[in-house]
Amino acid sequence: MAEKPQPFQVLYCGVCGLPAEYCEFGPDFEKCKPWLIQNAPDLYPDLVKEAGTKEADKVSDQLSSTSIADAGSSKPKEEVKRLPGGKIKKKEKPEIIIEKMTRNKRKCITTVKGLELFGVKLNDASKKLGKKFATGASVVKGPTEKEQIDVQGDIFYDIVDFVTETWPDVPENAIYFIEDGKKVPAV
Repeated sequence: MAEKPQPFQVLYCGVCGLPAEYCEFGPDFEKCKPWLIQNAPDLYPDLVKEAGTKEADKVSDQLSSTSIADAGSSKPKEEVKRLPGGKIKKKEKPEIIIEKMTRNKRKCITTVKGLELFGVKLNDASKKLGKKFATGASVVKGPTEKEQIDVQGDIFYDIVDFVTETWPDVPENAIYFIEDGKKVPAV
């Protein structure tokens, strides 16, 4: 009688969670290297050779980087958000963009983007804009799948004063207009 085949034991990386053979194709191979050198040296013999030469360099770099001046001003490192595939997600600079679009040759729609980055609830903001300027205002999804406020009418220049008065957290230098396809500061 033939023996039952035994299940194969797969070694998974403790950093990225992929099988150790596939770590080099994952998004965080640089972070995985120390774990692989310690737990799976037979899979990546080149890493073990590199580690021997780089170990001395790392120790000397660490000693030179630590000084009394650095001890007083220790900054916490910012976590970098990564998208699938290892791409780094850029942090959005908090800014409000106001754009005027014309429809049907005479009618205008003023679009306000980025209010939510300052902690403003868009539904409340659209109600306040509608009441202040006596127009229709609604929250809609823009072309980039982010919510924005569409206000009927040409309130392009009046809206800056209203936004800075109503929400004092919004600095005036964070408001930009889009005129003729160019981003222009509102101040």
